[in-house]
Amino acid sequence: MIETPYLLFLGDAPDQLAAKVAQGIKDWRPENAVGQYRMDGCKADLGLADMDLAAAKAAGAKTLVIGVANRGGVISPEWKKVLVMALEEGFDLASGLHNLLRDEPDLVAVAEATGRTLHDVRIPSVQYPIANGKKRAGKRVLAVGTDCSVGKMYTALCMDAEMRKRGMKSSFRATGQTGILITGEGVPLDAVIADFMAGSVEWLTPDNDDDHWDHIEGQGSLFHVSYSGVTMALIHGGQPDALILAHEPTRTHMRGLPEYDLPSLTALRDMALPLARVANPDCQVVGISVNTQHMDEDAARAYLAEVEAEMGLPATDPFRFGAGKLVDALAA
Repeated sequence: MIETPYLLFLGDAPDQLAAKVAQGIKDWRPENAVGQYRMDGCKADLGLADMDLAAAKAAGAKTLVIGVANRGGVISPEWKKVLVMALEEGFDLASGLHNLLRDEPDLVAVAEATGRTLHDVRIPSVQYPIANGKKRAGKRVLAVGTDCSVGKMYTALCMDAEMRKRGMKSSFRATGQTGILITGEGVPLDAVIADFMAGSVEWLTPDNDDDHWDHIEGQGSLFHVSYSGVTMALIHGGQPDALILAHEPTRTHMRGLPEYDLPSLTALRDMALPLARVANPDCQVVGISVNTQHMDEDAARAYLAEVEAEMGLPATDPFRFGAGKLVDALAA
């Protein structure tokens, strides 16, 4: 178990989106977020108290969590100096990067010398099966995005919270490092061997009551040439009964791919639904989740109204305006 509370390490994050792991913890488990540690040049800010290691230790923090998700998931030499100091100050370390803490000999040596623990949450702990495509009892919903990091996880968490508030049967199923750090369990899907990815999603979302909803954390995008494979595994392994289209309207290009434009919501619908119906012929697109964080309220509400009129589906920003419309669509 990863000891809480956390000091959230933002490093030298180049923008707010790069700190999405820390942002997710701060938004969904604020009681575990003592403060943030930012290096020179950091352009992300969670609005938490800036703390050095000594101040965070005095405030009760037990684990330094790497809250940055950079392209390729690497630990830079500049970060390494802080991580070593954190171990020496008595912190455990937790990371969801592809660059594993346990593969860094200097970190391992310091951890052993100080009696601290290195937590790599992006390590599969189960021997997952190969997918068999058999229909499972219960219901499942998956958010698919026009791009990476558009709010698919927040959509699932918001819908799960709304269902629980209504007394409905519901579970959030984490498939990435942020979701796992928030909930304490899940499948680190992009670290699973390709042949077993869809099977791991089947394992994560087993048979359940007929009126129980699994909210599967979305990953990647079918239109993102770097990360489309993980999305396909979710679509086929998850066998969703319902799809939510997720979009961030202020983007000018795909995340990390400036030469690629974002697809339209119509293109996303027309691409995702036939693929989902390979595994579940009854799948439906039921709603649209729009990340409006970079729009003022009037512009956000106007945009949502336009999307609803164009797509003929309920649209909301579930984190900003609530997930009621999406849950109503699922219940229907």
